[in-house]
Amino acid sequence: MSHQKIIFRDLGLMEYKQAWDYQEKLLQENVKIKSAQYNQTEEPASENDKDTTNYLLFTEHPLVYTLGKSGNKENVLLADEELDAKHIQFFQTNRGGDITFHGPGQIVGYPILDLEKFTTDIGKYLRNIEEVIIQTLDEYGVKADRSNGETGVWIDPDMPGKERKICAIGVRCSRWITMHGFAFNVNTDLSYFNFIIPCGIVNKQVTSLEKELGRPVDMMEVKEKVKRNFEKIFSAELVSEILL
Repeated sequence: MSHQKIIFRDLGLMEYKQAWDYQEKLLQENVKIKSAQYNQTEEPASENDKDTTNYLLFTEHPLVYTLGKSGNKENVLLADEELDAKHIQFFQTNRGGDITFHGPGQIVGYPILDLEKFTTDIGKYLRNIEEVIIQTLDEYGVKADRSNGETGVWIDPDMPGKERKICAIGVRCSRWITMHGFAFNVNTDLSYFNFIIPCGIVNKQVTSLEKELGRPVDMMEVKEKVKRNFEKIFSAELVSEILL
């Protein structure tokens, strides 16, 4: 079976709004191509000959809380002036899910995929992202799993009082083109989760790979493992490109 090509770009440390705008740009380029394919009389032939492009973006963000479109601002436990004092940005987004935190030491992955080339099943798409992280953690000897009814990757999800989330997931999809994605806590400063109700879920903890292993982890090493598992789970080939 032929593998789908996915362009991989590591954006480095990037402001959340800049990364969001960049995702939107890539999504809209793909949506325009699909619209031309569906309405061939409305676009010139050259547009009809184009095909959508798949991307996987990695980044780290400066301190920021982001709220999903169905989330509740009350899950942010700090007033606006307190956020400013702590130099934490806040954005209401158009992804699914509730409140989460992004900061240095966290791998944020944004797949911009045409799901018609993979699976037109959002549930399966989310499970596939979870599986990428689950298999990556397994390479470090950390057993992770899913929590029934709660998107994301968890450790000990069936042990009341010990459940802890290590990867949050929230996506948007337009004409089967995805954006937003996952936030995998590697060496993340978990104290910032104390100022929110993560994902709107009370009485459950947040963890990181560093905390689970009791030592810092090489970020580049983890990124390579995530990339390899992404290729395997999505039957894809990642082609690295430098963003100029």
